[in-house]
Amino acid sequence: MTRSRAAAAANVLEAMLLRARSLVRQYPRFPSLLISAGDMPEQPQQEPSINGNGNGSAAAAAAATAASGGLTPQGAFAEAQAAYLEPNAAEVLALVHTLSTKKIGVVAHFYMDPQVQGVLSSAAEHWPHIAISDSLVMADAAVKMAKGGCRAVCVLGVDFMSENVRAILDEAGHTDVQVYRMSPLSIGCSLSEAAESEDYVRYLTEASRTPNSLHVVYINTSLYTKAIADSLVPTITCTSSNVVQTTLQAFAQVPEATVWYGPDTYMGANLAQLLQWLAQMPDEEVQALHPAHTAASIRALLPRFKYYDNGSCIVHHIFGGEVCEIVREAYSDAYLTAHFEVPGEMFTLAMEAKGRGMGVVGSTSNILDFIVLKVKDALARPFGDRLKFVLGTESGMITSIVRKVQSLLRASGRRDVDVEIVFPVNPSAITTAQQQTSSSSRSESSNGASPSGGDGSASGGRAVGGVELPMGLSVLPGPAMGEGCSLEGGCASCPYMRMNTLAALHTVCGMIGGGPEAQAALEAYKPKLYEQRLVEPGKAGAAEGGAQGRSIAQAGCTSILHMQDFQKGKRFSDKLVADITTRNAAVAGR
Repeated sequence: MTRSRAAAAANVLEAMLLRARSLVRQYPRFPSLLISAGDMPEQPQQEPSINGNGNGSAAAAAAATAASGGLTPQGAFAEAQAAYLEPNAAEVLALVHTLSTKKIGVVAHFYMDPQVQGVLSSAAEHWPHIAISDSLVMADAAVKMAKGGCRAVCVLGVDFMSENVRAILDEAGHTDVQVYRMSPLSIGCSLSEAAESEDYVRYLTEASRTPNSLHVVYINTSLYTKAIADSLVPTITCTSSNVVQTTLQAFAQVPEATVWYGPDTYMGANLAQLLQWLAQMPDEEVQALHPAHTAASIRALLPRFKYYDNGSCIVHHIFGGEVCEIVREAYSDAYLTAHFEVPGEMFTLAMEAKGRGMGVVGSTSNILDFIVLKVKDALARPFGDRLKFVLGTESGMITSIVRKVQSLLRASGRRDVDVEIVFPVNPSAITTAQQQTSSSSRSESSNGASPSGGDGSASGGRAVGGVELPMGLSVLPGPAMGEGCSLEGGCASCPYMRMNTLAALHTVCGMIGGGPEAQAALEAYKPKLYEQRLVEPGKAGAAEGGAQGRSIAQAGCTSILHMQDFQKGKRFSDKLVADITTRNAAVAGR
């Protein structure tokens, strides 16, 4: 067969297999958004959602408002709307009174329960020192709170997040501002713990013996890991949204570099797969991702990209595979899309779908162009249709999709074609109007796409730090920028993250400013300080005092500060480049 006929035959077979599977198993459905030309769409048959079917009055009202503009949230999407939009008013006011009276700031990770986010978001309308963000921004937000007069900061997240907040506050000179976790017990992270193993130290030791090495460490690690790593090999922190750019920039500024990524084996393998794929692409597609590279330069660097093969998140291991199985088994007739930087099996699934004309892998602009093309094809046919797209990227680009799709549907005058956008995520991970972070705009700028649409024009949605929510919607399923072990779930499903409850926040706030017994009890809620001093004989200049004597907390901040420099200037600092090219060369020479 010709390639197009073979792809068509494969798609027919896949549709038949899906129907056969549906006869013997009822698959759960992901949250989704139905886009029509603007009339109230006919409600589809109710399907079981990931976490139940109760929609709530607020969700119904939000859905009705959105539907009047041609948008209908469905399933768990509507449930998240309800959980977020209906916080207990008395609880909100009580929290605001406590925070404002005691001058307490609150920084919370994106992946809090929707009810927790709802209360915090409502409280933020009355008390400005509340921030819901990714872990990269949490510490910066805490510094702003300290400058604004807060005497304490409560951290809703896992332990390495509170440790980062403590260390960055100290670096900024706010040592008198107290930081509190939400439990006297450990709020752990299996991925972070994997990086503190002897096996990971051996991995870093191997890197330290290789000239021009750079260790790219995932932000979901402790200050201890970052400090030990930086004492052995030049290290820069990354997030899941900038790991691709960080890796490519390393090879752009130090062409002979060897990059050692860790500890997330899952993300490392995905990054290796992406690089192998880029090595086969036309130069213009490679340069759309990073202008300093070509397919030839990617091929040249492949042998010098390493990743740790024994680090995993227990939640992703349990949950992520299930989600991807649902995509593979229950959505095999849908179009699959994946961003270059998506951390997960969605990338592989979209690559497979692309081979039979049912998928796209690329930038947000590539994804948008693909959806537009398929909608135009449907409108050219004489019969009605519902197109289904699984959105394997940041949920923030939904506004661009809504605007483009609705403009096509309205221009055609057709009411028998609509588009369903499926979010293959844990419904507990949501993007809201209170997530004030530039993460999405950072990611968008890395590939040249406009956050507001392919034409760069603005939309009437609600802004979310570079992300605009479509009209009538207050939340979207999924993270704003993909942080966490996976787009499919990651931290949103973590039992440790679930230790950050409203009850715990009230308990900690109640003890702050209390008597001697309360102050003594609060000691267990403080993050580790890491005051121990490092001995770093491998560091350049150590013989003259160099980096010797740094505390673990100070050393742990070094790689974070390198990342912040990169985020600001889109280049590694001269200091980091010099460290890469000189430190391990000296060690190897010995």
